[in-house]
Parts: sequence; C-alpha cells; structure tokens
Amino acid sequence: MTSAEYRIESNQPLAGRLLPMGGRQVLVGDRGLAISLAAKNFAPGTGHEIRVVHVPTGEIVFRKKEDREALLEDF
Repeated sequence: MTSAEYRIESNQPLAGRLLPMGGRQVLVGDRGLAISLAAKNFAPGTGHEIRVVHVPTGEIVFRKKEDREALLEDF
C-alpha cells in the first residue's frame, strides 16, 4: 500500500481542524481515516459534496452530497 492510497476531494474548499485549509483534496493512507475525515468535514447548507476515492482504482468509496430538494422543502 502506498502512503497516498485514498484521496478526499470536494467541490468546495476543505476547511477543518484536521485538514489543511483552502485545498480541494487531501491524500490519506488509511480508508477508515479518510472516510472519517470526510464525514467530519462535510458542511451542510452550502451545496457541498465530498468524496473519498481509492487512488489506484478510481473507485469512490464514500460520497456525501447535500440533497438540494430536501433543503427547498424546509421553506
């Protein structure tokens, strides 16, 4: 396994205590850690989408996307 087995990527700049500020992707060596970091750094209410991608295969192993229709129902 390489040191950059998983990539956390987002359509918004990533911001959180555990991630570098301002970037849109972070490389992580552990699947569980990558998914945990992605889940903790999801920002609802901003049209945010965040994904964890297995770098060698390109498989998306985690995705969280804001449901825009559910937001409209609240109004």
